[in-house]
Formats: sequence, structure tokens, C-alpha cells
Amino acid sequence: MSSLSPPPVPMELHAVNRRKLCDSLRPHLSSSDRPLDGFVLLQGGEEKNRYCTDHAELFRQESYFAYLFGVREPDFYGAIDIGSGKSILFIPRLPDDYAVWLGEIKPLSHFKETYMVDMVYYVDEIIQVLSEQFKGSGKPLLYLLHGLNTDSGNLSKPASFEGIEKFETDLTTLHPILAECRVIKSSLELQLLQFANDISSEAHVEVMRKVTPGMKEYQMESMFLHHTYMYGGCRHCSYTCICATGDNSAVLHYGHAAAPNDRTFEDGDLALLDMGGEYHFYASDITCSFPVNGKFTSDQSLIYNAVLKAHNSVISAMKPGVNWVDMHKLAERIILESLKKGSILTGDVEEMMLERLGAVFMPHGLGHFMGIDTHDTGGYPLGVERPKEPGLKSLRTARDLLEGMVITVEPGCYFIKALLVPAMENAKTSKFFNRETIERFKNIGGVRIESDLVVTANGCKNMTNVPRETWEIEAVMAGGSWPPVTTGNNTTN
Repeated sequence: MSSLSPPPVPMELHAVNRRKLCDSLRPHLSSSDRPLDGFVLLQGGEEKNRYCTDHAELFRQESYFAYLFGVREPDFYGAIDIGSGKSILFIPRLPDDYAVWLGEIKPLSHFKETYMVDMVYYVDEIIQVLSEQFKGSGKPLLYLLHGLNTDSGNLSKPASFEGIEKFETDLTTLHPILAECRVIKSSLELQLLQFANDISSEAHVEVMRKVTPGMKEYQMESMFLHHTYMYGGCRHCSYTCICATGDNSAVLHYGHAAAPNDRTFEDGDLALLDMGGEYHFYASDITCSFPVNGKFTSDQSLIYNAVLKAHNSVISAMKPGVNWVDMHKLAERIILESLKKGSILTGDVEEMMLERLGAVFMPHGLGHFMGIDTHDTGGYPLGVERPKEPGLKSLRTARDLLEGMVITVEPGCYFIKALLVPAMENAKTSKFFNRETIERFKNIGGVRIESDLVVTANGCKNMTNVPRETWEIEAVMAGGSWPPVTTGNNTTN
């Protein structure tokens, strides 16, 4: 059961996003003595079939289009008149037999009311409508979305339609401005992000409670997906679930088609579950690590607490103006210090930092922006360079924090053979390893702890609510309540 239910989605959220874009775009154009006549034009996502079949894959809207218009359906276009701020949706003209197979063909007025836009027309009317709405001289000007996603290395697709040659097009102005708009979240966006976190946190706790040795990894994935959909209306997951146990916990992006969460886990294994539900396009991204039998061993506790200390220290240090590279290094240093205290490593921690030993145990970045995409836009705008050192080069942003950013904090510590063996053979780093102890810990796999944070005026707020201390996890897995029940001044489980 759940205490939660899906909240209503305010379409005002997307109207706010459109105003934000216009408020950012107009000064940019004015400062370069460019007219405000023209339109932002985005093409929504297209429904696709599975290869050559007639099986339509479940559609999920293109993220920039979702940000500005909130439209659930495929094959739409959307325009914004930059000068007036007025919004126009262009919907596909559906064939008559759509009503037989897929449901009622809704009138234009339905979409105008549902999505809170100023005008709605059909896609085949784009040329006529935009030409009539254009207030300037010469060909109407379209600002199209074209730019690099710094996480994937892929380019966004600019809108295209038959007859676009009748317009002037600009492919360079829109992308950096719209990407930056998505970095700072509005209060309405934060409400949806919080719900996605609430239902996903609850689902993680449910999985903890129901796990027993001898199950399959995919059963944990199934329990999570069921809970977020059943009680949260999350038809989509933010990303492919990572349900790793034993050695699989050292595979950073486990769960893909070639490693499909299918191991039978055993008594004594650690589980690393990285899963997040998506609600009205907005993501969550939460990782919990715990022993499948409900009791941490001393070795498991050592690694887990090293990561937890890094996680908590970063959250305590976060506030506007703090640089994210510095936060990554803080997490690395704390993990290395803990490994030294546990006799896994030996030597000077500062020297380890100089030799980038932290990247052997945490090769991924500390966290990433999150919003409509799990790895949200704006990590590396013009002027912000990606670090080149091991570990640091995997950071998805190197920016200073700003109020309103939503970012994940996900330190980890892994025993990855492909990294450990070369480091233990390297002349500069081999001296740091206590080989006998390393052998004992190799079977742990890895630990990751991930929470979703919004940066506030003076610090940050953790939107994730799952048990983190080892004793909290053990209590929940033994049947205790979460959050703990508070009676007067006493807290009980």
C-alpha cells in the first residue's frame, strides 16, 4: 500500500517555462541589435514502430518539447511568438479510422484548453499560420533547436516540415538559451520532482522489505516498477533500472540488455539498486545499497559507511557558489581516508589524490543535473570546460552551484578488476594497496548511495527519503516502519 497518490499536473508549469524562455531570449536578441520578430519552433517526438513491424512502441515526448508544452501525444509542433509570447500548437490531422482503433478524434479546442496555449491549428497549416502571424518584413524567421547534448554527444534535432524553405532559419541562438532555462527549476517543477522522489523513495523501501536471498534481481526491478506505477501513476521509468547484486554491483551501468538483472542472489550478497520513477516527464534518480539478508557484515559496513560519509559530507557542504569539481574531490578524499582506516590502502591520502587514486574506486562523477531528463541539460555551457583527469573527466558538470539547481549526489566505492589490476601494477600507485586486504574485499562488488538535492539560498534540500544509516536499513528490513514513528520525544521503529 501507499500513502501517496498522483498529484494534478498544472499546465501553468509549461506556460511559466515558455515565459522564462522569452524573458531570456529577448534581451539576448536586443543586445545584438536583432529584431524580436520571429518564432521559436520545436518539433515534438514522433511515434515509432518496432523495426519493420506494426507494433507501436510506448511513446514518450521529446524533452525540450515536453518542457515548453507538456504535450503527451506524438507528432505535434509548437511555436512561440517571441515578441508577444503567444503560443501555438500544431496537431496532426488524424484519419477517420483513428476513431475506430485509437479513440475519439478530439477537436482543436480540446488541446487549447488542455495545454493552456493561445492558439491551435493543424500541422498542415504551419506555413499559412506562421506567415500570417509574422509582424516583421521579409521572410518569417524561425529559431530552431540545434545543439550538442554534452552527456550523450548527440545533437538535438531541429524542426523540419515541407515548405520550411519559405522561412529564414536560425540554428545557433535557441539551444544554449533553452538548455540554460532548464537548469534552474521553478516551484511548480520542484513539486513534480518532489512527488517523483516521494513515490520512488517509498518504492525503494518496499523493495528492501520484500527482498530475501534466492530471489532474482529482476524481481526487485519488478517490485519497484509495480509500486511507482500502481500508486504513483509513473508509466515511465526515468532510466533502465540497475538491480545489481554480488559482483554485478561493480558494473556501473548494469541492467542493460546484455546484463538484464537476471542473477539469482545469495545470502551474504550486497544489493545496489539504482532506480527512479518518472512523473509527467520529471525524473527521480535514487540508489540504495543494502545486504539482501538484512544484516551488514563488518566489511560491508566499512565500505558502506565510507560512501555514506562522503554522501553526507557533500550534502552538508552544498550551497550556492560551491564548485562541483571541489565536491567530487571532497567525496574522493573521504572515501580514500576511510579505505586507509580500514587497512585497504596505506600511505599519504594527499599523495593518493595527486595520483588520482580515487578514480580507481569511483570512476564516475559525483552527480548530475536532473529534471525532465535524468541527466539534465546545462552541464557544460560555453565557457565551462570538462576536466581531463581520471574520474574528474566523467563529471557531468563542472559548474558552480546556483539556487534552484537540482543535482544528484551519488558517491560510490567499487572493486572493479579492470581498474584495480592496472593500478596495483602501476609503479606510481602500487605502493598504496594492501594486497591481502584488497583480496578480501573484491567479492563485495560495490556500494553507491544516491539522493536528489535542490540547491537553496543557504544550502540544499534533500528530496529523497530512504533509510541511509546501517541501523536504519537493518531495522526497516526487519519490519520496522519508515519513516520511523515518532511518539512524543521518542522515535521508534
